[in-house]
Amino acid sequence: MKLSATIITYNEEHNIKACLESLFFVDEIVVVDSGSTDQTEAICRSFAQVCFYHQPWLGFGKQKNAAAAYATHDWILNIDADERVSDALRQSICSLSLSSEGPAAFRMARENYFGAVWVRHSGWYPDFNARLYDKGRCSFSERAVHESLVCSGELVTLAGNLIHKSYRDVADFIDRQQRYAALFAEEQALVRRPISYPVLVLKSAFTFIKMYLFRRGFLDGATGFLLAVLYSHYTFTKYARMNDRICSKAQRGGDNAG
Repeated sequence: MKLSATIITYNEEHNIKACLESLFFVDEIVVVDSGSTDQTEAICRSFAQVCFYHQPWLGFGKQKNAAAAYATHDWILNIDADERVSDALRQSICSLSLSSEGPAAFRMARENYFGAVWVRHSGWYPDFNARLYDKGRCSFSERAVHESLVCSGELVTLAGNLIHKSYRDVADFIDRQQRYAALFAEEQALVRRPISYPVLVLKSAFTFIKMYLFRRGFLDGATGFLLAVLYSHYTFTKYARMNDRICSKAQRGGDNAG
């Protein structure tokens, strides 16, 4: 059965070429772009397999489902622009007999990097993600951030890693986590109550303990310690921003009532 790869992009000129090169074995690559102003589109269009589409940003889950809708084949390999299919994973995928009668989806381990370092602990490996799926039986949850594949059918694990060049450096991490925190706050402010700041401090401290001790981040050396600190800060930031959003909505509601 033929296979389509799907990628959503926005200003990915530094990542997209290596990503596309690793997908030479698929029948079609669907790229859905949300307004890149760099060379992303030009690089994509230089690959014969690529079908390039423009789509206003809908949120991560909805954008990935939109990309699957553009695909002409039933089986989808979803990959992010900063990911690459390893040789071992490619061999696993090519050995499959994909059909509508077998498993609905396949998951794979992600090999996550912080800069040049492969982070083997801290909860970063094996970091299983379901990415190869039958679009008739599976789709992504339509969350604004941290979307996941929802399937009706069997999920099977493949051999081989999906290589993920997660963050270039600390500045890249902070920049992206600020965006994720804003999306989280906007989404969760609709359904949650504010969290007291003492509880928020405890949540942040527990994030550090969980990553550095329980998930053995100390085995990743200085990188493990740095990640535990950064994620602790991210935990505090996203819930603090959520509290702000909830209070702002309540304030506007009170003003309107007045």
